[in-house]
This record gives sequence, structure tokens and C-alpha cells, in this order.
Amino acid sequence: MPDSSDMRILFFLLCAFTWMDAQDYSSLSIPENLKKDAHTVIRHDDDQYFIKAVDQISSKHERVWTVLSASGEEDQIIALQYNKRRRLDNIKVITYNALGKEVKKFSRKDFADYSNTRSFELYSDDRVLVLKVGTSSYPFTIKLSFEAESSDTVFLRDFDAYSSYGTSSQEARYEIINTSGIALRTKITNTEFGTVTAAETGNHFSYTYKNLPALKEEDLAPSIEYLTPKVEFALEKFSLAGKQGDFSNWNSFGKWYYNNLLEPASVITPEIQNEVDGLQLTGSTEEKVRKLYQYMQDKTRYVYVGIGIGGWKPMDADEVRRKGYGDCKALTNYMRAMLDAAGIKSEYAVIWSGISPVEFDSKFPKMGGNHAILYVPDGDRKIWLENTSQSIAFNHLSYHTTDRNVLAVDKNGTALIKTPVYTAEQSREQLAADIKLNIDGSISGTTQMKYTGGQYDFNREMIGMNSSDRAEKMKIRYDTVHFGNIQVSDFLNDRNSAEISYQMKFTASDYVRKLGSDLFFRVNPFTAYAINTAYEDRQLPFEEPFAYQDDYLLQYEPPAGFKFADLPQPEKISSEFGNYEISYSMDGNRLKVHRIQTINKGIYPKEKYPDYLAFRKKMMMLDSLKILVTPS
Repeated sequence: MPDSSDMRILFFLLCAFTWMDAQDYSSLSIPENLKKDAHTVIRHDDDQYFIKAVDQISSKHERVWTVLSASGEEDQIIALQYNKRRRLDNIKVITYNALGKEVKKFSRKDFADYSNTRSFELYSDDRVLVLKVGTSSYPFTIKLSFEAESSDTVFLRDFDAYSSYGTSSQEARYEIINTSGIALRTKITNTEFGTVTAAETGNHFSYTYKNLPALKEEDLAPSIEYLTPKVEFALEKFSLAGKQGDFSNWNSFGKWYYNNLLEPASVITPEIQNEVDGLQLTGSTEEKVRKLYQYMQDKTRYVYVGIGIGGWKPMDADEVRRKGYGDCKALTNYMRAMLDAAGIKSEYAVIWSGISPVEFDSKFPKMGGNHAILYVPDGDRKIWLENTSQSIAFNHLSYHTTDRNVLAVDKNGTALIKTPVYTAEQSREQLAADIKLNIDGSISGTTQMKYTGGQYDFNREMIGMNSSDRAEKMKIRYDTVHFGNIQVSDFLNDRNSAEISYQMKFTASDYVRKLGSDLFFRVNPFTAYAINTAYEDRQLPFEEPFAYQDDYLLQYEPPAGFKFADLPQPEKISSEFGNYEISYSMDGNRLKVHRIQTINKGIYPKEKYPDYLAFRKKMMMLDSLKILVTPS
């Protein structure tokens, strides 16, 4: 006879499936508050996981969602991943019209079966079943159910309240029944946008979200991962492709990661050793690392390669040497192997790459991260290598990977290490312009431009462009000016100091306006604010993802027979969001304008958005100030 806990579980499952069968799929029954700002409504989402052993987990899934409009087109695509260790069964899909009437049924045979690759991927041992459920009328509803069984227990999916902006949730439930005897750790993170209802009793864990309205994406909103409440899970012992590991702390996991994923792929072959020896490295550690890194950049290219243990084991270092390509894991590991051959210690570093920083929790070890970089300790300083780009500078990380921690893995375990944070002065745009004002309303001039830090990253896309494409880029960037001709020259990507510089010559029409016998013009032609500065009823926090500074020195020459009238007074603005100052002076008959704008990095509560808009509007007003030019 089953014990009382088994009876409770059986009763819960019976109630759950009875509720599913009784669900009303008519879109008319969706509460109005869940339709607001939504293109898709999750009607119900039930995930049930059964952990039976360190290498045995099965699951049942049923999900019903209503696509309200064409904006939810992506939600019409069903993609189910599988591989040799994860089997899928009993796949069923049913569609319903707006009134909840069944329209069509699908089964596994209706899915297309692909290698789970991207367009630039070469090969992968994972596969994906894909079904596009098309429709010509909205709203309509999709019901998906399937079962899965896997020997990999290292990945336990987070229970996220939100998967994207524009999606609301009527009810989502997540249940784990753990009979493996292995401790299961959980971490609940609630936010202002949702609170989970949790019930954790013995080996039975259940969680529910109900009636969560859609989040509407707003200007400067942080990533959805930052906003969403969630529940995270990790078994203290796990299995991945037959390799069992210990997740009781980060050190034990790091040793497993190194011994099972990195060391087997890091053999220093005679060919790798000869390759490194042939470079005849001399000088300091930094000089040696720089030469090796730029050598690696010049001979490899980035591609996504999902082969290996769950996509986590890198290609063998010697295979990367021979083929000249790899993904972030492979190129990072190859670079690590070359450094090892040169007698230089480095650590493979797993990181969460993204605009809003996401960090590993020092008290909650679990499998995670979506990118790999390399950390090289060099005495009191740190060297960081982004190995997927052939053009990025040595010891430079983009703002997608700064200001967060990494899992730095070596044979002794792992350490959580913080990546650099660039100050505003380190993420700088320096612009020096000589501009001639013409009586016909046009201007002509030359500018010298220089970018560092995060602003270096924004200009790296220009590295591979020709002069014509760079000119078009400038026209788009400064679209408030009617450029007639632009020439971009002397483009330099300094890979030693993370600095991009170039010169721009230009002509533009309709910049100088007539006012009787006088002329006037806007003081700054090189700023364009993409932010919507109209006041709105803000619902989300807002983010400046990195600090930066724009330092402009503009020198204007008046038309022949004209002079500058009284100069404006200097202005300064100070706020928690940043600072701004502008000043004016004369150099002979020329007007010199010095403008410095500094923006602070931060995530701010929505209540401060009106203050932020006021700060931005004041800067816009000062940048748009009109300067009067009168006959001399």
C-alpha cells in the first residue's frame, strides 16, 4: 500500500491533469488585464520533473498559449531539442481558433528534424524538432504536450516568470519529485514583477505563478533576465554524458569541469609546442601574451561548434590549430593551451554575456554561463582575452562582459573573479572639428575622432567596412545634418591600446539659417538623441549599461564679412545620471566651443525617470542653442 506522501503526489497529478482537460481554450475567456501590452498569453504551463537517480530524469510537459496578433509570430514556432542522451516521446500539438474550437492536430511526424546548428555552425551532435504553426487569423491557441527522458541531470531548467517582453501568464506550474536520494538545492528570487508560490515538502517541490501581466518593453529597459522572478535548481551530485560530478561547492565543480571538459581537450601536441616556439617570445609576460594572442587572432575565425559533452566541452586544441576555427570554448581553450606551452598560467573563464550584468552566486553553485573568455594573472594586474574576434584589442572586454564575475577554472578548482569596469573617462569619444560656415547655408569641415572603452566597441563594426560604407554609417549616425559629401580616412584600429581613430571630411547643406541680414546655426551638429524624451507613465526601471564621456572641441569660422555676436554664457549640469558642461571662447575671429558630457553607469528605479528625462532635455536644449552671426 502506498504511503501518505505518495497518495498526496498522486492526488496532485490527477487534479492537475483534470484541470488541464477542463481548460477553456477560447480567447474570449482571457482576462482583459492579461491582454494589455501582450502579443501572447500563456494560458497554462505545466512542467513535471521526476529525478530518479544521478543519471536518470524524466519529465512531462503541457503548455497552452494564445497568440493574439502577428507581433507574436515567433511564438508560432515550436522547437524541441534532443540528442542521444535526451529522448522525446508522445509529442502532440493541437491548434484552436478564437472560440476555442479545435482546428488541427500535429504529431512528431509533422516536425522537421534538423541538426541543431546556426547558419555559421559546422556540425553538432544535438538535434532539434521544428514545427511552424501558421495561421491567417488571430487570435488562435496552441497546445503542446510531450514527455522527455535524459541521463543528463546537470541542467535543471530555471522556472522563469517571463521569457520575453509582451508575454503574459495566466498560470504556470513547475513541479519536481526527487526520489534519487541526492540533495536538491533551490533558490527563489522574487521581484516587483512577480512572486512565486512555493511548496517544498520532503522530496516534493512545487511552484506556481498566476496572473502575471505582460511587461511592455520601454526605452532603456534592462534585459528581461534582470527583471524576471525565478526559481533556480541544482542537484548536489549530477551527471553529464556519463561523467558524474559534485556540485556541493564551486571548488568541487571546478575540479570536475577541469578534469572532464578542459584537460582532455588541452593536450599540448608537438605541433602546438613547435608553433609557440616558432614565435620566439621575449620580453615581459604581457608582451608574450600579446604576441601569442594577436597571432591566434590572425590565424583563426569564430564559428559556433556545438559538438562535445552537452555543447560544453571544447574542441581539442590541436584540432583548432589544424582547422583554424572554433567557437568561444574552442578558441579560448586553444589560446590557453598555447599559453601553457609558453609556460604562462591562464584560467578558462565562464561568463554570462549580455547588456545587463548577470552574475554567478557564490553561495549557489550551478551550471551556467553562455560565453567563455580567458583570464591571465600577471602579478598585481589581470589580463583578459576575448578570443572570438579577429579585430578586438588585446586585454579589452566589451561592455557585454565587463562589471560581472566569471567562473575561472583551473586544476585546483574554480574562483569567482570580477571583470573590469570601465570608467566614463576610459569609455571616451574625443571629437575635434574645424567647421567653415558658408553664406549659402552650408558648412564644410574636418573632424578628428577617437574612441576608447565601450565607445571603442560601438565603432568596431566599422573595421571591416570600406570607405563608402563608413561614410554611409556617418550619415546615419548624424542624421540631423544634411550631408552632401563625406570622406572617412586614416581609419586605425589600435589593437594594442583598444583605440579606434579616423578623420572625417564633410560638406552639409541647410545648416546655417538667415534672419534678416544675420545668420544663425545650431551650436552642436554632432549629437543625435535617440531616446524618447516625451514623458510617459514608466513601468520599468531604466539602465545606462556603461559609463562614457563625450569630449567635443568645435571650432567655427564665420563667412567672410561676418563675425560672431555676443557669446552665450557657459553652462554646467550635475545629476546622479551624469554631468554636462559647455563653454565658449574666441580665437581671433573663430569661435571655439568645448563640450563635455559624462554619463554614469547604473540601473535606476522607474520613479527617477522624469528626473532622467529632465537631465537629457536640458542637455538637448544646450546642444541646440542657436549662435548668432552678424555682418562685421
